[in-house]
Amino acid sequence: MTNTNYNKASKYTDLHLVYKNCSGPGGLKLTEFMADKMKVEEGEKLLDIGTNSGYQTCFLAKEYKPFIIGIDPWGEAVDELTENAKNWGVQGNIIGLKVGVPDTNFAEGSFDKVYSTTTLEMIRGMHGEKGYRKAIEEVYRVLKPGGVFGLGEPMHRDVEIPKEILPYVTKGDMPAPWTECFTTLEATVDVLKSVGFTIIEAEEAPDAQLWWEEFAKYDSHAAAKGGDAEVIEKDKGRWLTFGYVIAEK
Repeated sequence: MTNTNYNKASKYTDLHLVYKNCSGPGGLKLTEFMADKMKVEEGEKLLDIGTNSGYQTCFLAKEYKPFIIGIDPWGEAVDELTENAKNWGVQGNIIGLKVGVPDTNFAEGSFDKVYSTTTLEMIRGMHGEKGYRKAIEEVYRVLKPGGVFGLGEPMHRDVEIPKEILPYVTKGDMPAPWTECFTTLEATVDVLKSVGFTIIEAEEAPDAQLWWEEFAKYDSHAAAKGGDAEVIEKDKGRWLTFGYVIAEK
């Protein structure tokens, strides 16, 4: 395990608040890590897929200053994004829309960059690999030539599932079990390549275990009895990880 120096995310010290507003592991550390890998710059037009409450979207707008279209298929998430944008003072840099992938209706080549973390694995869980591929195809379509896609997802290593966590990961209460939502880094890379992306970088995040442990500690649902924290503790990073892919159209 490493401990990256998160210069921007470290300013936001209330991790209970961060994880209340951010789905999945990593919180604002994940967002900073991905934005730096993607080289997000001021004034760029960025699509954020799966905003949840918009906390990470607002962090991107405040710390990196792109113009962001944030989309989420759930209306309440868009409302929270709009409210958080006001609270963060970045409402002029963010538009929230109740839209999901692959049905965005954006023009081809609309965006300089596309960011999505802890989101598209849910599409795999609900709609299978075919649905996941359609979502990736849509990302490719709406990017400008030379545009960059940053994808961060919970993933698993290509090893046998430890018996201690097998019942949990095959029967979880997400939209689908973890085994149907999460896949390997190699399988994810193959999908992106197959739709035309050139892979710039693809790895397990160096702080993957730290992010999962923070999530287990500070996310109230994860930390509740019988929640995700139990499987994270039992697994100890043997099967569960977090991967990222930086790709170019």
